[in-house]
Amino acid sequence: ILQAAPFEKGGIFVFLLVLRTLVVYVLIVAAMRLMGKKQLGELQPSELVSTILISNLASLSIESPDVPLVTSMLTVFLIVACEILVSALCVRFRRAQRLVSGRPRIVVREGVIDQKRLKELRFTPDDLLEALRAKDIFELSDVALAVVETNGSVSVQRTFAADSAANGSLGLKPPQAKLPSLPVFIAGAWADDSLAALGLTREWVLAYLRQAHTALGDVLVLLCNDAGETQLVTKKPKPKGGA
Repeated sequence: ILQAAPFEKGGIFVFLLVLRTLVVYVLIVAAMRLMGKKQLGELQPSELVSTILISNLASLSIESPDVPLVTSMLTVFLIVACEILVSALCVRFRRAQRLVSGRPRIVVREGVIDQKRLKELRFTPDDLLEALRAKDIFELSDVALAVVETNGSVSVQRTFAADSAANGSLGLKPPQAKLPSLPVFIAGAWADDSLAALGLTREWVLAYLRQAHTALGDVLVLLCNDAGETQLVTKKPKPKGGA
């Protein structure tokens, strides 16, 4: 009987370890679901911090039986609550979003690298060329526009001739716009980088909105390209009487 006691203790320890692991697994899955689908892709800075902290807390809960499981659950959901609060603030306030995540920056326009912008982003030419090669682009002249997104990824618009082999070989007529449509006003804030890239001014945008009989405060997003082609999306009116 005395010799069986250690085995019983060992069995109880394994059972508790398995139980804690299953509980922590379910807890982390629920936490990631609460934080939204963006956690499954490339992360923003605040999302990355939350994910790292949650993973560390999960491993600590599994590896340290002395730590109460309730304590781990409370800290995990506190981090989740902070992430949800930050996300809500970023949705509500454009300045909060820029403070937390920054803003997209144009680094290549019609094959020309913006060296000043690269230095501001602490991007080396090697970083940029590597990102372009990852998208099967080996010639700068094939790039109409390259944008460093807030999560650090690089989005690229090819030139018309490089976009498809048939475009150049068949002699198809290129579109009037050389650059893709960019947001010049979005979520209540001016996109000055886009305005500069397109050679437009705020006065031009305001004049366009006057012709469209739309107030600046009613604009959700206004897209424009270098040919002056626009796409205006207005905010939906709030329902009356809570209906």
